[in-house]
Amino acid sequence: MRRRRRRGFTLIELLVVIAIIGILIALLLSALQVAREAARKMSCRNNLHQLGLAVHVYENLLGTLPASGFVDRPEDSSSSWIHFDPQSGNRFSWVVQILPYVEQQALYDQFDFSRPVTSQPRAPQARRLSVMLCASDGAGDRFFVHRELTNRRQFAKGNYAAYVSPYHVEFQNFYPGALIASRPQTDARLKDGRSSTLLIAEIRTRDNVRDQRGAWALPWPGASLLSFDTHHAGPAPRQGVNPGRYIPSRISLGVAQPPNNQGPNADMLYDCHDLSGAQYEQMPCLEWAPASSNAYLSAAPRSLHAGGVNVLYLDGSVSFLLDTIDQFTMARLVSIDDGAPSGDY
Repeated sequence: MRRRRRRGFTLIELLVVIAIIGILIALLLSALQVAREAARKMSCRNNLHQLGLAVHVYENLLGTLPASGFVDRPEDSSSSWIHFDPQSGNRFSWVVQILPYVEQQALYDQFDFSRPVTSQPRAPQARRLSVMLCASDGAGDRFFVHRELTNRRQFAKGNYAAYVSPYHVEFQNFYPGALIASRPQTDARLKDGRSSTLLIAEIRTRDNVRDQRGAWALPWPGASLLSFDTHHAGPAPRQGVNPGRYIPSRISLGVAQPPNNQGPNADMLYDCHDLSGAQYEQMPCLEWAPASSNAYLSAAPRSLHAGGVNVLYLDGSVSFLLDTIDQFTMARLVSIDDGAPSGDY
């Protein structure tokens, strides 16, 4: 009898099978990546819910929203001229104030509020806070340390910051956002409604110790504070002049700070020594300089989620804000008293 010869795979057939397996693995890995990012995004949203709850507990107990930061009130200030200087006073952020309400009473008790935040004996500002971390960014092992700005003290980084103005950080008492300093932010002042007012948004950090972004204990732009940088259509703020109700200026179109902004404006920091590196990481920055065109303070919300950032509104709701949001709409969502609630632009 003739024996049948077994037919094996040809080289071409093997290559085809390997290619198919490779494609299936690539599809599987892609699906896993999507699933992981979805889980990270949900975790980041849950953190926003916790922060929002803490802010509301603070408000219910004290009758006012937390101050954007504890800084000095200018000695020559009047009710119409309250300039916010983030580098003055003891410089404690709103995050420090709500620590007891995110299950961090022990950490809150370590702060000595009679000393500047840059001179804390027990270094509570260097503590990693899980509620402030979005897993997509990797901020948990990053610190801000600066010879002059932090007195060589470490500041832990996080991924959430609060809106203080639709204009500039230093103008928050002229054109207020959800959190401000120097005067109580009560419910009566929230003219546009809580569901139409942005409170907190995601931010990104860099693995660079001289980059202040994400330093949760500091009331600085990009650290724990945000502003949109859309100017007021009326006169510029100055002593003795009432600027009137905030109206977004058309000259600011295209140069504000929308989610994941890539320019021409940029996050205004006190030190932006690695300008090219920041640009490469899609986190452009400029360095603040008094008596120059860079003498203003603002920063954009940022995330590694595709297409936008997670945000929290004053009513406690969380949503996803697109990078492509209309800039007039965004400015009015940041402002608390422009007279145009959401959906009425």
